Amino acid sequence: MAKEVRKESAAVAAMKTSLPLIRALLGGTGAMRAAGKDYLPQWPNEEKKSYDARLGVATLFPAYSRTVEVLAGKPFSKPLTLSDDVPTRIQEWCEDIDLQGRNLHSFAANLCEEALGPGLCGILVDFPTTEGQGLRTQAAEQAAGVRPYWIEVKLDNLLGWRSKRINGVDMLTQLRLLEVVTEDDGEFGEKHVEQVRVLTPGAWATYRKVEGSTDKDDWSLFDQGATTLKVIPFVPVYGKRKAFMIGVPPLLDLAHMNVEHWQSKSDQQTILHVARVPILFAKLLGSETEITVGANSAVKAEDRDADMKFVEHGGQAIEAGRKSLLDLEDQMRQAGAELLVIKPGNITESQTLADNEQGACALQRIAGDLEDAIDAALQFTAEWVGEADGGHVTVFKDFGAATLAEASADLLQKMNVAGTLSDETLFEEMQRRGMIRPDLKWEDEQIRLGTPTPGRAPVTA
Repeated sequence: MAKEVRKESAAVAAMKTSLPLIRALLGGTGAMRAAGKDYLPQWPNEEKKSYDARLGVATLFPAYSRTVEVLAGKPFSKPLTLSDDVPTRIQEWCEDIDLQGRNLHSFAANLCEEALGPGLCGILVDFPTTEGQGLRTQAAEQAAGVRPYWIEVKLDNLLGWRSKRINGVDMLTQLRLLEVVTEDDGEFGEKHVEQVRVLTPGAWATYRKVEGSTDKDDWSLFDQGATTLKVIPFVPVYGKRKAFMIGVPPLLDLAHMNVEHWQSKSDQQTILHVARVPILFAKLLGSETEITVGANSAVKAEDRDADMKFVEHGGQAIEAGRKSLLDLEDQMRQAGAELLVIKPGNITESQTLADNEQGACALQRIAGDLEDAIDAALQFTAEWVGEADGGHVTVFKDFGAATLAEASADLLQKMNVAGTLSDETLFEEMQRRGMIRPDLKWEDEQIRLGTPTPGRAPVTA
């Protein structure tokens, strides 16, 4: 038995602390509703029926997911390029790098999203097991179409690792990954089996839970084998690196602000619902008085001090809540834009790149680290098939903004193109950032564009 094989290490558990929050935000409104009280607390004395109704109509402002998507797309707004030193056959494999139809550009773009989201992911360069196939040489493997392929490893699947510093470089000596394997179940069905893969230099093993055991820690060896590589072919990819194999989400503050917005917006929806329903107040009408509400109805009362009226909300709290939400949305945009702001004093992106690490914006550093990780994975790929050098790639990094206002304006424009921000709001935000003259009016701009505001006729020649 291997009772500890499924257990997460302390370092992994610490990194996964914010993972449920990030996955919920990336999952959108449905995932946030499913999380329930984790991110939308139930008020004191609030009945379950009322809470369920409030949760059921809550909608998420997708600031976090949209920011991750926009930022991750910047390094891949231009094609990833392979250098001439990448062997020809590896270049061909890059058209389907994971044997699931994804090319290297698409695979790397997904890695960038994971790095910006959870903060750590990785590339496992694997090779199919050829035992029992009679493939004794690399030539035979090549003729049979057997070749290395890449696996995207998410933080969710990481259980633990061990490492050692060898010749000044941190090297993995053990890596444990959680996998879900799909197997046939009967003539037409299928089942999903959880297993743990343990990698060591030159060997691998898989463990599965003991069938029929009630002890969740009962795991036993299922399969094992040897590899021709004497290292573990895994490359970590970081969002914000803290140490070897340890990364944190670079946009974690934005994630917490998005949860605050989720909660505040729910409060705003509730108060709007209450404010839109006036309360009928009656004074000294007497218990015998029949009240009928309608345009053709009247209520008579004998007491001269009797009174009846509708009580409505004054609206001050509603306006304060609306302004608070708008302020929070602006703060979230700035938090995302900060990753694009280059070193103070640099004027152009080219100058920033020339200054190397010290001058790059945070997103450029992430793109550079990803580029290095892909180079390392290409080298592992080459070593699997006896090539001396795997070559290099170039990830687009010629982006960045001189100021926070410029960076946030770029994000606003991307949101407008995606349909999540109106033209008028984009105009107002650009004006607030000093990019549009303060004397210009949105209504006048619509006329210039030939799109009149409601109630105004278009300008004709």
